[in-house]
Amino acid sequence: MAFWDQLKAKAFEMNGQLKTKTAQFQNKEFANASMAMCALIAAADGTIDPSERQKTAGLITSNEALSVFPSDELSQKFDWYCSKLQSDFEFGKIEATATIAKLKTKQDQARAVIQIGIVIGGADGNFDQNERNVVRDACFAVGIAPAEFEL
Repeated sequence: MAFWDQLKAKAFEMNGQLKTKTAQFQNKEFANASMAMCALIAAADGTIDPSERQKTAGLITSNEALSVFPSDELSQKFDWYCSKLQSDFEFGKIEATATIAKLKTKQDQARAVIQIGIVIGGADGNFDQNERNVVRDACFAVGIAPAEFEL
């Protein structure tokens, strides 16, 4: 139970930090990378069932950190990445990861996207190994050591 409490506390702390950071990063590249990360979290087990997609979309629109972006634009981009992942998971994963990798030269933004992945992944109380692996892969894509996020 202690691990879950730590995860909840860390997610809450990250969410507060993210709200401040995302206000600074109001640009299309950051928004796209954030939605690519959310879609990867939704598809972490290799599939996206409709309830998981709907739940993640709900988390995106209700997440304070992402409230600086128009929710309809975020939803459209999230759906676009989800569709790519559903039609061909491996190709979709490469495309979503490449979108995140565009932030490699913008380390503050890259860290914020990683944090979004952790917050969204842990929002249901279960940041499972598949979700951790997706976030770890994103860390590698942007040149950040996963250990920085205890992954």
